[in-house]
This record gives sequence, structure tokens and C-alpha cells, in this order.
Amino acid sequence: MQAATTARTAQRKATRPRADALRNRERIVTAAREMLVEHGPEVPLDEVARRAGVGNATLYRNFPDRAALVREVLCAVMDRTTLAAEQALAETGDAFEALSSFVHTAADERVGALCPMVASAFDRNHPDLEAARERCERLVQEVMDRAVAAGQLRPDVGVGDLLVAAAQLSRPPAGTGCPSHDRYVHRHLQLFLDGLRAPARTALPGTATTMEDLRRDCSAQPATPKP
Repeated sequence: MQAATTARTAQRKATRPRADALRNRERIVTAAREMLVEHGPEVPLDEVARRAGVGNATLYRNFPDRAALVREVLCAVMDRTTLAAEQALAETGDAFEALSSFVHTAADERVGALCPMVASAFDRNHPDLEAARERCERLVQEVMDRAVAAGQLRPDVGVGDLLVAAAQLSRPPAGTGCPSHDRYVHRHLQLFLDGLRAPARTALPGTATTMEDLRRDCSAQPATPKP
């Protein structure tokens, strides 16, 4: 009996560090997202550790290099925006409401500042990043298809159109700071979303933009690797 009790006590002690480690990892990712938005991909990692309230050793134990940390931030952001659309769709059954939730959550996650990092010197073809991106794009396409079928969304827009506009509208204009931009971003995004509603008043020039179009354009201008 005593041996069993001792074994259970040892097991509880063994699981406690794992919970602490998970919280530390979440704090690091949260701090990294904030600082990547503020300072870009070259933010000093010791500053990220300081903001997260952990030591440098803890940060490097979770993320052996800068690329791993940036990748985790990007995956977490895409997963949260995807979850927002899924929850809105489950709660209301309204595809356009789900689309709106996705766009506004993406703005809160600062996708306008984070998206360019996907095309930086980091490995944008990493399996984790590709899986998160595919989940996100697949859900947005499904929601848009449902909204078109319901007569809520104009049919001449594509996933690429939506993601480009959301990223651009959530990015502060040159010469302005994020805090001053925050008071306008959701207002401007709602204006954009209202413009997506069917029936459309005017025809859009060109054709609907797909994610393949965007990737093809990006591959034509490869990023210069940083030393």
C-alpha cells in the first residue's frame, strides 16, 4: 500500500513540471507575438524571455532557434483565427457571421504585421506551418462557399482577396503607431465586410484571387535570406 502511495506521489510530482512547462511555453509564444509585431522578426530573444517572465534557458529549451519560435507564433495565430470561424459557425450557423469573426480575430492577432514573416528567410514550407495554413485556408474556403450558396456573399471574390484585404487593413499606415491605428481597424474591416455582401452593386475588375495566385506571385520574387 505504501509503495503504491509513493508511486502515485512520484507520478503527481512528475506531471507538475509538464503543466508548468506548458504554461511557460504559452507565455513565451504570447510574448513573442507581441514583440514580433512591435519590432519585427529580428527582436532579441532575451527580450522575449524577459517579457514572458522566463529565463533564456527555458526559452531555448522550448525553441532551439529563432525560426522555431516564429513558426510557433504563426501556427498559433492561424489556429486561433480558424477556431474563431469554427465557433461562430457552430453557434449561429451563419456563414457570413463566421467569416466576419475570422476577419476581426485576424486583426486582433495582428496578421497584417505577422503575415510578411511567412515569406521571410524562415522555412515557410515547414510541415507544421503548412498544416496550419492548409487548415485555415480550407475552413475559410468552406465558409465562403456556404455564404455564396446562401446568397450572403458576392461570388466574385476568392480566399486570396479576403486574406490580402484583411492583412492590409489591419496593418498601420506608414508613419503611424499601432495604438493610434487600433481605434480604426475594426471600423475599416467592417466597411470592407459590408462591401462583400451580396448582391454586389458593381463588378470587380479582374478575377477572384486564389491562394495559388498569391503563392505564384510570391515565388516570382524570392526573399533574400538573412545572414
